[in-house]
Amino acid sequence: MELKKNALKYALQNAVHFKGKANAGAVIGRIISENPDLKGRIKDVTSAANAAVKEVNSLNLDKQVEKLEGLAPELLEKKKAGKRSLAELPNAVKGKVVTRIPPEPSKYAHIGHAISFMINYLYAKKYGGKCFVRFEDTNPDFSKQEYVDAILEDIKYLGIKPDKVSYASDDLEKIYSNAEKLISGSNAYVCFCSVDKMRDSRHKGIECGCRSSPAGKNKANWEKMLKRGFRAGEAVLRLKGDMKSKNSVMRDPVLCRLSYAKHYKHGGKYAVWPLYDFENAIEDGIQGITHVLRSIEFGGMRVELQERIKSLLNLPKQTITQYGRFNVTDALTQGREIRELIEKKGVSGWDDPRLVTVRALERRGIRPETFENLAIEVGLSTTPTNIDWSVISSFNRKYLDASSHRYFFVENPKEIRIEKAPEAKVFLKLHPSYKKASRWFSVNGEFLVSEKDYHDIMKYRNNEMVRLMDCLNFKASHGKFLFDSQEVEHYRKKGSKIIHWLPSEGNIEAEVLMPSASAVRGMAESSSAKIKVGEIVQFTRFGFCRLERKENGKLYFIYCHD
Repeated sequence: MELKKNALKYALQNAVHFKGKANAGAVIGRIISENPDLKGRIKDVTSAANAAVKEVNSLNLDKQVEKLEGLAPELLEKKKAGKRSLAELPNAVKGKVVTRIPPEPSKYAHIGHAISFMINYLYAKKYGGKCFVRFEDTNPDFSKQEYVDAILEDIKYLGIKPDKVSYASDDLEKIYSNAEKLISGSNAYVCFCSVDKMRDSRHKGIECGCRSSPAGKNKANWEKMLKRGFRAGEAVLRLKGDMKSKNSVMRDPVLCRLSYAKHYKHGGKYAVWPLYDFENAIEDGIQGITHVLRSIEFGGMRVELQERIKSLLNLPKQTITQYGRFNVTDALTQGREIRELIEKKGVSGWDDPRLVTVRALERRGIRPETFENLAIEVGLSTTPTNIDWSVISSFNRKYLDASSHRYFFVENPKEIRIEKAPEAKVFLKLHPSYKKASRWFSVNGEFLVSEKDYHDIMKYRNNEMVRLMDCLNFKASHGKFLFDSQEVEHYRKKGSKIIHWLPSEGNIEAEVLMPSASAVRGMAESSSAKIKVGEIVQFTRFGFCRLERKENGKLYFIYCHD
């Protein structure tokens, strides 16, 4: 009963915070953070959270607030108190914290990477420390300059200012030196087993014959690897771990392999390449990293391996904090799958608006502040966080709403004539906060309305009242439209429908690319000619849109969100 109550109150709090939409991942995180012992009952927690979210999301926002006031009013007070902040970091000393952002340049960064980047950067700022960007580019088969450049652009867009940018491949000589220390200390050996044999022996916990080779022979074989004396895949360097360990990662893992692929940065200079755990253990030590903040998908088993490598090499150890994976509901993030889609022309590229790469989200008008808010919101919770698009848009809307100019856009326009409508000028503001009107329309009784609104009002039969927003009221009956008044209060008393509009002439042709990749075509008001490429505006009663280009007198927009 207590679990259900907690799930309900946190679902209500989450929904109120995000304009009526609760997220199960956030609720699970709150429950676990309040009572870590419940990790052992994660199925029960998940079930309770899902049930609570379903119940809460069926209510409107007013009902959610009312229910939260009755169940846990203190949570409403916390919401009103102000912006959430990052939780304290273990073993953090002011001015001494050093974190790292370690992207592998094998694909474009997506929203999960962006949140992780922000978490590392924000914690470094919180404690007045440093944050380094380190490209883990020691896989020559997949690392590319294209991805390095893209990630650096994304980091700049996010507002992250790293204290240093480095490349693991530049430290290969130092990594080789540490490998030789392990070989000399009989803690590593060169193995010639096939991949299948190695996998089988590790699974069974059986030592291979290569393991007993003396240090001198291993050193000679290592030097032969460095001099390209073996074929790719013929020899690898393995750590002498514990073949009986319950942690399978510790069963003599591979530290370095041979690859003759041309590296994007070093060309054919190197042929021996470290694997992730070996590279990371050394690089974190070399750079003086104090705190490693990363996704829990890396696993605790790998933490044990990296700690062992650091111990053998007398390298400093870090405080490691792992948080749950970030997923965007119904979004594709796997680089391999996106590459396949691009090749098959399923999407136009890494910045296709249907994707959640940072590049695509920037194109859709998602502001850097939104990524920061998401990072603070999800924090260091160890449970996976499923981010619904409504959560992203609710954060982003706050920033766009405060700054975006308002314009009229009518999709699939149809012309109507309102009899006895006066000729007049309609003055409107570019933004509600402006004191004076800054745009105007000249109207004469002929208007454009959307195809949907047109079909709706054509069905009216009893002189039903309709209002052209911020303009005038008219009566609709049997396809005839008659001017009634201009007073807003008059409409509010009698009216039942409000529609947006444009004058019949002087408009600009416009097209909006939607998230589904379909295009909405229509007309935008003449003032839209002043919109700058890259600017985000709000088309009233349609949504926020970002101007992508101007071409042959036509405006092309990307739809952001409502």
